[in-house]
Amino acid sequence: MTKTLESVRTADQLPTSTTVVIIGGGIIGVTAALTLAERNIPVVLLEKGHIAGEQSSRNLGWVRKTNRHADDVPLALAADRLWAGLPERVGREVGYQQSGIMFLAANQEHLALQENWLKSVESLSLDSKVLGAREVNERVPRGKGEWAGALYTPSDGKAEPHLATSALAQAAIEKGAVLIQNCAVRTLSTTGGKVSGVVTEHGEIRCDQVLLAGGAWSRRFLGNAGVSYPTLPLICSVLRTAPMEGPTDIAVGGPDFSFRKHRDGGYIITQRAALDAKLTLDHLLIGHRYLSLLRGQGSFLRVSLGKPFLQDLALKRRWRADQTSPFECVRTLDPSVNESLIQEALSNLRKAWPIFENASISEVWAGQIDITPDSNPVIDHIQSIPGLTIATGFSGHGFGTGPAAGQLAADLVSNMTPLVDPAPYRFDRL
Repeated sequence: MTKTLESVRTADQLPTSTTVVIIGGGIIGVTAALTLAERNIPVVLLEKGHIAGEQSSRNLGWVRKTNRHADDVPLALAADRLWAGLPERVGREVGYQQSGIMFLAANQEHLALQENWLKSVESLSLDSKVLGAREVNERVPRGKGEWAGALYTPSDGKAEPHLATSALAQAAIEKGAVLIQNCAVRTLSTTGGKVSGVVTEHGEIRCDQVLLAGGAWSRRFLGNAGVSYPTLPLICSVLRTAPMEGPTDIAVGGPDFSFRKHRDGGYIITQRAALDAKLTLDHLLIGHRYLSLLRGQGSFLRVSLGKPFLQDLALKRRWRADQTSPFECVRTLDPSVNESLIQEALSNLRKAWPIFENASISEVWAGQIDITPDSNPVIDHIQSIPGLTIATGFSGHGFGTGPAAGQLAADLVSNMTPLVDPAPYRFDRL
């Protein structure tokens, strides 16, 4: 987790029973817990490590509709409304601001792709628009890049990952949800083929429904339960600068860099055109399902084989309820920062906006992203195990839709009218 993450004080004692158990203390699971607690539905959330210790505190903090699949945009629109009301709902600051997001086009080919995306969502009445080079320079001044234009959405924005999930968690506790950290769920309990509880490292909890919101760990948990679910890991390295004068409050995505202003006056920066793909056994087992994705984005990957392969291989793929699970062996995914990518990001950004020559690095971190074959999450019931619902596989863009995705998951678990049509997120599409 980043060093600025707000910690949350949670319960220590495991209840014997509840109505819903949520596995995973990221933004999706925590929002679902808050939503259920607000509906007076008894809920216990179990996190193997710390609340928001993994990707929910390690992402870039972008809240966007831009460049999402058209069928994913309604969830992002719902998230905008929920983000706007979140400070009042939870009684705490989450850093949300509709400051706009701009994706730069390096050439006419890139600009044409942006125009095609805009056409694909024209029925959704977004405020997105294509800008010319002059308009780019007006909104993000003092740059030296020669851009063909940009795709700009003024109503997109940002929130602070080190604040948001912790604030949601504290509000959930105040509304009656029970949250427990450092308590790994090993497996499900079933009676007559239906979920009847979960077995944790500290004992069993009986329940009627389970929501799995385990992020990058979901594939391994489901595999042990006999459910085949495809995700592969990628790693993003990120830096945060000290407070500095910058060109804009707008978040900007360039061809090989991105930046957005942090609430302390610094900037969150990454090498947007490069992610680490540290090979694991899963790449060999299910990599063929990602061929179409690789054809379009394979050049973004920095593939390597090394210690992570052996570390992953050492973790069990099958275990019994009375055996130590992988989730107890690795409490928090804390991948190594790729320092060369950090320097690339800063160098590429400085060429485009020389004002970043004055940037000094305050913090660096890396986060592991779980990618599905179509880059969309699964938010659905698992038909083969009645009582089990999953909300996972957000492919690096779950923080922005987190408040809506968590609520949608809670809707499914509690059999309420869904916030948005859940059809794009059904499990059987994979």
